[in-house]
Formats: sequence, structure tokens, C-alpha cells
Amino acid sequence: MSKGLIVIVEDEADIREVLEYNLERESYNVLTAPDGKQGLELIQKKIPTLVLLDLMLPKLDGLEVCRQLKDDAETASIPIIMVTARGEESDIVMGLDLGADDYIVKPFSPKELLARVKAVIRRRILQGDGLPRQRIERDGVVMDMERHEVKVDQVPVSFTASELKLLYFLASHPGLVFTRDRLLNKVAGRDEFIVDRNIDVHIQAVRKKLGHYRYLIETIRGVGYRFKDEGRT
Repeated sequence: MSKGLIVIVEDEADIREVLEYNLERESYNVLTAPDGKQGLELIQKKIPTLVLLDLMLPKLDGLEVCRQLKDDAETASIPIIMVTARGEESDIVMGLDLGADDYIVKPFSPKELLARVKAVIRRRILQGDGLPRQRIERDGVVMDMERHEVKVDQVPVSFTASELKLLYFLASHPGLVFTRDRLLNKVAGRDEFIVDRNIDVHIQAVRKKLGHYRYLIETIRGVGYRFKDEGRT
């Protein structure tokens, strides 16, 4: 039984073949495209479960493919994992800001990529109808948005509205990396005024209040932050 359809957009034939082989072994249906233009057309036609998208592509680069997919209501919800070479931090940041769900750096092992694919698909399934959970529990931390309350080891801890929104947003998307700009937009909102626009200051404050659970918020150097995935060591 198929676990879903995955489209691979990758110009290197050997990488395409390795990815296709390993994904099919895991019971995914796989379609591939060697360039961004063909990839975009294929995705718009088939609407896959997930897209593996290289950034350095002929005809249409990966960032533009990502942008067009996220601008189209019919494809905006498709999970995207970007594939990139080392050192392209600016491309990673831009891709995440465009709405990509995760990224993986070349060279990578098929085992790591399969784990990322499964994690992104699992998170989307758990989100179900897209309605966020109002209460999240992780290790000794409990976040309750309806009560505007955070408890650490069952002890209430005072969080500002911005700090709680930041913590809750990260915890709602465990394992996903978010850039500083994207987090700031989530904390402040389009029409909300926020005094300190340095997201690092807010992260520092949240970590301090989490105490010995501060490890739950991970720094991704040169990119941003993520909430520690339960399956990540």
C-alpha cells in the first residue's frame, strides 16, 4: 500500500536515482523532474504528498519553484523539503521564509532524508484539519493558550504575550526551522506593535523561563531556531 506520492525535482541523475530507489523501498510512489520548469508543471498536475526540491536547478531555480507553489492556493499546502549544498545559508533562509517545511544539506545519507520525509509528513497528518491545538505538553513543560498559562514542572511561570506566542508557535511545529524574520512576524503579527524587534532577545527570555528545559529551543546557526523534535537526539 502506497504511503503517498513524492515528487523529486533534482537535476543530478545519480541523486534522483538514489532518492527514488530509497523512497520506493519505503512504499512511496515517486515521480521525478530534472529541472524546475518540468518540476513545477508536474507538481501542479499531480498534487503530491511532499516535494523534494533542489535549489540549484536549470530553467527555474528551486526558490522560484517554491515561491510559485506557495502563491497558488491549490499547491500552497504541499510540504516542501529543500535540498541544498553547504554554505548557502542565504538560500536556506529565503526558502524557509517562503514557506518550505525543512531543508537538508548535501551530501546527505538516504537514512537521514527518509527520516526527514517521514517527520514532515507525520506532522502534517497530526495537524489534521489545520486547527492548532490549544494545549501542548512536552517533557515537563505545559503550554495552554486558552488559559494563557505556562507550567514548568507543574509550577506556573509568567510569560509575556509575545513570549508565549513565540514558544507556542515553535512547539506547534517541532523539528521545523524558522528564520528570525518569520518568527518575528508570528510574534508581532501584521498589525501588532512590538517594542523589541530583536527575536534573539525574546528567545533568550523564553529559554531563561524554561529553566532546565531550555534545550527544547535549538539554535540553527546562520538560519534561526526550532523546537526540538522528540525523535531528534
